[in-house]
Amino acid sequence: MFDIAVFDAALRMATPLILAALGGMFSERSGVVNIALEGILLTGAFASVVATWYTGDPWAGAFAGVLAGMLVALLHAVVTVTFKADQIVSGVAINLLAAGATQFLMWVIWDSSSNSPSVAGMAHWTLPESWGGFARVFNTVLGHYPPLVYVTLAIIGIAHVTLWRTRFGLRLRATGEHPEAVDTLGVHVRRMRYSGVLLSGALAGLGGAFLALNTHQFVKNMSAGRGYIALAAMIFGRWNPVGAAAACLLFGYAEAVQMGLQGQHVPTQFVQMIPYVLTMVALVGVMGRARGPAAVGKPY
Repeated sequence: MFDIAVFDAALRMATPLILAALGGMFSERSGVVNIALEGILLTGAFASVVATWYTGDPWAGAFAGVLAGMLVALLHAVVTVTFKADQIVSGVAINLLAAGATQFLMWVIWDSSSNSPSVAGMAHWTLPESWGGFARVFNTVLGHYPPLVYVTLAIIGIAHVTLWRTRFGLRLRATGEHPEAVDTLGVHVRRMRYSGVLLSGALAGLGGAFLALNTHQFVKNMSAGRGYIALAAMIFGRWNPVGAAAACLLFGYAEAVQMGLQGQHVPTQFVQMIPYVLTMVALVGVMGRARGPAAVGKPY
């Protein structure tokens, strides 16, 4: 449980969770619950593999994952913000749609209902040896991570600054707390909510792209509940980028331990339930004390 390989795997496992949790945070800070994170992760993963399959470029796949995530998020925003439908029902419907549509399209493109062919993954970033000792240390300690891991770590800082140190972040938080007040001040509530939901789609779509490109293929229902775990991490982190990222690292560690325990004479059923049990324990321990945005889930 404390082997360095477990911590290495934990960071990889946490990366899509962090991206989805940050996306859910932006959406809920604007006042829109985004249960559709699960479907956005799945759609982003599928789109990234399709784009990589046809172009041979995993960066094109990552970009396709972001676009696909934003398109699904746009659907959620139109249904919930423009037409004021129930946000939970919309999210669940999108998750079901994503699960069925990706499986059908996989059959159409690759004549398989279970998994896609293998595609290229992203090459690891390494520094030239001519840079001296710093390059050798970096390549030894950090050079074996996919580039999107570093991008995700940068996004955590960017999300924190955006939410707490910019005019956009102030308006977004105010929209989720008291939309009537920001409306009277001239802030376009619908525009801010669309922005929050589209940001959530872009980040969760990138998380899905990492999930697929890290395993070099798309597998049916490969999101495997990560969207819901990301929502739990967001609540556990109290709708704060750094707190949500820390919670995702905890859940990523639990998933890495789950993988490490396989084949160690531990019942398979017990091993598989570790991340989900941790999710429930975290929610039970925090949900009663956590206070989300006051207007989240309320149409305006």
